Amino acid sequence: MNMQPDTPGVDDPGPGRRIGIDVGTVRIGVASSDRGAVLATPVETVARVTGFKDRDGEDIERLLEIIREYEAVEVVVGLPRNLDGNGSTSVKHAKEIAFRIRRRSDVPVRMADERLTTVAATQSLRASGVTERAGRAVIDQAAAVEILQSWLDGRNNYLKEK
Repeated sequence: MNMQPDTPGVDDPGPGRRIGIDVGTVRIGVASSDRGAVLATPVETVARVTGFKDRDGEDIERLLEIIREYEAVEVVVGLPRNLDGNGSTSVKHAKEIAFRIRRRSDVPVRMADERLTTVAATQSLRASGVTERAGRAVIDQAAAVEILQSWLDGRNNYLKEK
């Protein structure tokens, strides 16, 4: 299942907050940017309840609420891919959540390359002294921050070149 990620800055909606989402099978990490779309910060971890065949559950409702609350102009969902660039079963989960948000929101939803973001997030939390167990709740937020920050940096580089 090969799916190419979107390119930051292409079809850019302009200034405004972005929401970054790290989709897991148990938790969904959420991050947001400032209005200038420069810096990503953690928002919260949402418990994952909606399965593939389910109606939208509380997790989808909460994500839509966050998108509205933050007046997001763009949503960036991490597209997990292994190192050779191919998708895994996690890709299906990310695409499913992206599809459900797209279906119920007017905000553009982008898929961002998420390779190694959870690894990077885990390492930076460990370096700051957060234990693995204590870190589980924040690791998904940290991964969402990594996904979104990488997108924001790519976007700003793209816009500078144009």
